[in-house]
Amino acid sequence: MHIDAHTDLYHEYEGDPHSHACPFARIMEEKLATRLVQVGIRTLNPHQREQAEKFGVEVFEMKNFEREQLPQLEGSVYISLDMDGFDPAFAPGVSHHEPGGLTSRQVIDMIQNLKGEIVGADIVEFNPTRDVQGITAALAAKMMKEIIGEMLDTRF
Repeated sequence: MHIDAHTDLYHEYEGDPHSHACPFARIMEEKLATRLVQVGIRTLNPHQREQAEKFGVEVFEMKNFEREQLPQLEGSVYISLDMDGFDPAFAPGVSHHEPGGLTSRQVIDMIQNLKGEIVGADIVEFNPTRDVQGITAALAAKMMKEIIGEMLDTRF
């Protein structure tokens, strides 16, 4: 599961196929994931839509977001949590603000309601130089705590 404001599916960005805007295109090309579900997307453009269709990526844009419509992820699940998936009101310490994002409660609910086994995770795109009073740092720590709690099957 990939939580982000951006799909990160560009074939190349500014001439670089290994840009921060391209990792999921490389992952899907190399067949390093069997399924990719992206949640919180707010910047889908025609190229990214084509890439999503090409790779069979399931994209859940914020404009239509309802947690109940998310698929049940079973088996082994890896979570990639980009902090700009949150609305800037919850995570101002990111480089690319995209208003209209997820709330902290929505992401916690997604993590706590996964049916599959979380086998790994990353939290990316935290920018401490843009953080306001440590809000984003605290949220990133909370998200890691929630993910680890689920991995250990322990609720904090």
